Amino acid sequence: MTAIVGLVHRRRVHLAGDSAGVAGYQLTVRVDAKVFRSGPYVMGFTSSFRMGQLLRHSLTAPQPEGDLEQFMCTRFVDAVRTCLKDGGWARKDAEQEEGGTFLVGVHGRLFTLDSDYQVAESADGYDAAGCGDQLALGALHATAALGMKPRQRLTAALTAAVHHSAGVRGPFTYATTPRHS
Repeated sequence: MTAIVGLVHRRRVHLAGDSAGVAGYQLTVRVDAKVFRSGPYVMGFTSSFRMGQLLRHSLTAPQPEGDLEQFMCTRFVDAVRTCLKDGGWARKDAEQEEGGTFLVGVHGRLFTLDSDYQVAESADGYDAAGCGDQLALGALHATAALGMKPRQRLTAALTAAVHHSAGVRGPFTYATTPRHS
């Protein structure tokens, strides 16, 4: 249970996430953030705190180069797969590997990595993941033309998810990619 939200603004990617850790009917507000910056990347995870810990502390993400979409679909995904396998978190069923879902921003572009390692990029310039994703997406859409600053939009999206989802809680954490020329 989670809400991770991201948007692109002026060639930078801004992410925000909630702090809920949910297991069944138990909710714990966690201090370990679901969003973080790592070199040129910002990431925000759903699925598992263990997966997030591996992404944050074990992933050696290669420096982006060449065609960014191709790079993300190949070299970046390969690094994630290796990290999750080596950390004992990735699953394999019927010869198909499965990881988790997370948002990643780099060089002014926002991508979603799904549990089957597909890489998606929304044409809207924003995206969300987790149990509160549809609520957050509605808020991001509704605020797109209002001239709000990125952090205000992200906060509005997470606030909508908190209000309408039992699996999303504050406090919120934020991360932004470095400036890229």
